[in-house]
Amino acid sequence: MEYWCLVLAASPAAMLILLPGWVALCILQLALGSAQECPSHQQVLSTVRQMQKLLSAQEAAHLQGTRSLKKQLSVLHSRIQRLAGKHNDTCPLLAVPLNGRKLGRSARVGHDVHFICNAGFQLVGSESRTCRRDRTWSGTQPFCRSIDECSSNPCANGGTCVDGNQRYTCLCPRGWSGVSCQSPVYAYWVTLSNSSFSRQPRCAEGRPGSRHCSCDAGFQMRAGGVCQDVDECQLFQPNPQTRICLHDCLNLPGSYRCLCPPGYVLHADRNTCEDVDECTGSQHNCTHGELCINTFGGHRCVRPKCPPPRHNTSYVKTSSFQCERNPCPTDSRACRLAATSISFHYLPLQANHTVPRVLFKMSTTRFVGDSLRFAIIGGRGQGVFAVRRSNRQTGELVLSSPVVGPATLEVELEMSEFSRKVLLGKHIFKVTAFVSQYEF
Repeated sequence: MEYWCLVLAASPAAMLILLPGWVALCILQLALGSAQECPSHQQVLSTVRQMQKLLSAQEAAHLQGTRSLKKQLSVLHSRIQRLAGKHNDTCPLLAVPLNGRKLGRSARVGHDVHFICNAGFQLVGSESRTCRRDRTWSGTQPFCRSIDECSSNPCANGGTCVDGNQRYTCLCPRGWSGVSCQSPVYAYWVTLSNSSFSRQPRCAEGRPGSRHCSCDAGFQMRAGGVCQDVDECQLFQPNPQTRICLHDCLNLPGSYRCLCPPGYVLHADRNTCEDVDECTGSQHNCTHGELCINTFGGHRCVRPKCPPPRHNTSYVKTSSFQCERNPCPTDSRACRLAATSISFHYLPLQANHTVPRVLFKMSTTRFVGDSLRFAIIGGRGQGVFAVRRSNRQTGELVLSSPVVGPATLEVELEMSEFSRKVLLGKHIFKVTAFVSQYEF
């Protein structure tokens, strides 16, 4: 009986809870030194074995439950990671344009979203936008504006209609004036007797026998007592020091009007011309996939392209104006010597611009070598460009000679990075300059 008490007393609290009542009572009796009515040796061993089996079963069930819980947590963790990965492969949500609709809900990389406007409105901006690899949208955010009055071609006699915020404006060609260019003007002033360019003076009686006459502003007294129009255009425009209009001058009865060439509108000062940005409105003719570049007096449609694969070297377009080189094979020296990136730049220029003028700057944000070199390596019109260094990490493309427009000039620049005369990498800048016909 001492052996029983030693085994059973190893965990008395647990055993009192798990063993049957008669066995627990026996243990208490043993502890008090009484062995009355205790079960036999075999009965106690049998009971202990049953309890061991019960504990083993409970332990197995506990382990099975723990494994199941771990598995469920692992599945949940994987799902969260997949959701996070999907979130990282999406672009920011695009707004629905006012008075329009957005077609397509997916904002994942490679997916397109399309925009349309309600009846009576016209889409300005990108009709379709694609979620790119860098999680930015291609194109520009469109908006819907009311169809302008220029769609009805209100300008007569070859006039150019320019849509404004409130109403349209007609830019009339030489010889025509009026809100809709409906009135010929040069036919008036060539005939000096016409009432528009000559009129009677304003006279007032003075002292007895005297009379004082004067002409309205813009007219002067001529022989015969007639007020004749002053031709301000002929009087002031030919002299560069006194010219009153930046481009062209139209004489009017008692006044004048400055005119601008197509692609420009008259500035608020009424004598200078302001470029019309066709790319921000619906006035350009660029097709889908082309980019609109505003120039002085017009616009150009461009489609920058990465070079085709060659000598184990290939490029991928990472933005509208940038190409990046794909990883090189380990044994391809030609690939390693090729440019790591190629970018495209389009510059509008005015004709006969004063020189020298800095047009473009090249720099690197992460300079790891010990020297940078800048050079012109190709293009058309190289004679009017020069490249120079402005500081340790920046080079400049400079216009060194005035250019008579209209003209299109191209120049290809190279920026190379070296470390102890070993080439680390280089970048190609393809610059295209669109020179206007005019000096404004």
